[in-house]
Amino acid sequence: MLKNIFLLAFAGALGALCRYGLSNYIGGRLFPWGTLVVNILGSFLMGLAFVYILERTVLPAEFKPLIMTGFLGAFTTYSAFSLEAWQLLDRGELFSALAYIVGTTLLCILALFIGVLMARSTL
Repeated sequence: MLKNIFLLAFAGALGALCRYGLSNYIGGRLFPWGTLVVNILGSFLMGLAFVYILERTVLPAEFKPLIMTGFLGAFTTYSAFSLEAWQLLDRGELFSALAYIVGTTLLCILALFIGVLMARSTL
């Protein structure tokens, strides 16, 4: 159990380092190109991991927490969001998928806005 936690943390650290490196390499002073590329790449890799690990079991199930939660979770949380939205769509739950996509996007931006306002008002 403890070994798995350390492996998960190591995979997360690698994902965070890759995100940092790729985002900085691509850059984006006028538009967040680095973040956009990381989110797209992470979502693509999540799709591959989903099929290879969960659907086709090309890789053992033990790789799921390491790759999907650890590495990709730290590389970009957008990959998890994309997978969950796709799973709703794949199950034919169009309304739930749209509510999740729009709700997540708008509510997260609103939450960030409120957090910024609260922090600025206390400083």
